[in-house]
Order: sequence, then C-alpha cells, then structure tokens
Amino acid sequence: MGARPDAKDDTPRPRSRTFFRIRVAILLTILVGVLLWAWRDVHSRRARRDWDHTLDVAVVLLRTTPMDAAPVHALEVRLATLDAQLSAEMKRYRPDAPKPFAFAFFGPVDVATAPPEPDGDGVIDLAKHSWSMSRYMSTVDAAAAFDPSAFDVRIYVLVRPPTSALRQMVEGFSEQDGRIGTVSVELDVDSADFALLVVAHELFHTLGATDKYDAQGHSLVPLGLAEPERSPLFPQSFVEIMARNRPVSASEERVPERLAELRVGPTTAREIGWAR
Repeated sequence: MGARPDAKDDTPRPRSRTFFRIRVAILLTILVGVLLWAWRDVHSRRARRDWDHTLDVAVVLLRTTPMDAAPVHALEVRLATLDAQLSAEMKRYRPDAPKPFAFAFFGPVDVATAPPEPDGDGVIDLAKHSWSMSRYMSTVDAAAAFDPSAFDVRIYVLVRPPTSALRQMVEGFSEQDGRIGTVSVELDVDSADFALLVVAHELFHTLGATDKYDAQGHSLVPLGLAEPERSPLFPQSFVEIMARNRPVSASEERVPERLAELRVGPTTAREIGWAR
C-alpha cells in the first residue's frame, strides 16, 4: 500500500491565538471608546435642556458671492435683539433660570459651495449628509478661526444678494436634537430680522423642538399658535417660533417681519424643557 498523506493539522498555533486575542482586544477597545463617546455626546446634548447654564451659540456667516457690508452689519447688530427676545421669552416660563443663550458672530467666510444638503430622509442618507457636513464645516471653522467645541450649537448662515425686490428666499435645515443648523438667505438690510427668525427656528430644532406647520406651510392649530388660549383665537399677535407665519384668521397668515413678533408657544416650551 502507498503511504497515506499526512492529515492537515488545523490546530491553532500559540502564536496565532495570541495575535487573534490582540486583534479582538483592539477592536473591543475601539468599540467601547465609540460607545462611551456616543453616550457622552447624547448625554451632553440632553443636558442642554436642563437650562442650568447659558448655552453658547455660534452664528457663522458664509458667502459664495460678494455682498454689500450693510446687510451683513445689520444681521450682526440685530443678533443682540434676538438674544434679548429669546431671554424675555424664557423668563415667561422660567423666571429664575439663567440667560438661555450667548450668541457669538463669525464671518463672513468665503466658501466655494453652499453647505451640503441631504439626498433623502433615510438613515443612510442622513448618515452620508452628516459625514459631508462634518468635512465641509471643518474647513469653514478653520477659515473662521474659531473652536467649534467651545459652542453648544452652531448655526451657519449662507447669504447672497436678493434676486428680486419683491421677495427674499430663506431656507433652513438642522440636525433634530443635534448641534448644527444651516440657513440660506437672500439678505438685504430690511430682511435681517426675518433671517434671524429662521436662525432661531433652526436653533430650536437642535434643542428638540418640532415644526408646527403642515405640508402646505400653514400653522397647526393649536400647536402652531403663540397664543393658543387667546379669545377670540384670531388674529394672533405673534408668530410661534416653530411655525412659519402669523395667523390673522382661520384661513390667512402673514409673513413675520420683525423679531418683536417672535414668541415661544407652550408646546415648543415643553419640547425644549422650558415648561413641564
């Protein structure tokens, strides 16, 4: 009979087992580190709604085209009015709480493109958008010469000259309960307040507030009313921060023009922790 070939020995060698254990230990360490970072990030974001300290908010102005200095200056100056308006609103709900926000203005920063927008609402779409935003904002933050980790929330405002004297376009997008919001606005001196109303809207999204308007942009009743207990209900005197317009009748709404029109309704106040 011919000699039988030796059977293959699959028994792990001691050295192989050692390398395997090292690889597993490294992967577990990375996993634990990621989980700890995620837990701390979620905890710190939720802790913002305790309102035991003032939140630092960066408003970073971006531009892809040249802008007159006057509208930019108007936006920066009126930021103090937004600060005062939101402080007054918080006092209505929590008189003894510290000042809610401390705004810091940066820019304008010249950029080649607008901030990236999500391709859809799916988990993968949002994950891709988050990655794209991270890369985009790291470049912007470096150009603006500020430390993003020093702020609880960052709102990036892309400004451009109006294309029409009759209407200025404003759009916004924010991470719900996150740290970053974006606003795109056709800015002139007269529209600075309206642009800051949208900044406030996106800021409140990052703190957990939800939209209070329907698919057609109409204020939800009563959730989207600044004074849901008003009698008669209409006209409303103010615009709810998470709605778009001020309802003046059951079928008519008006676009707000001044920060003095801004109010935080009771539902939004509960969502962000100002009320119970």
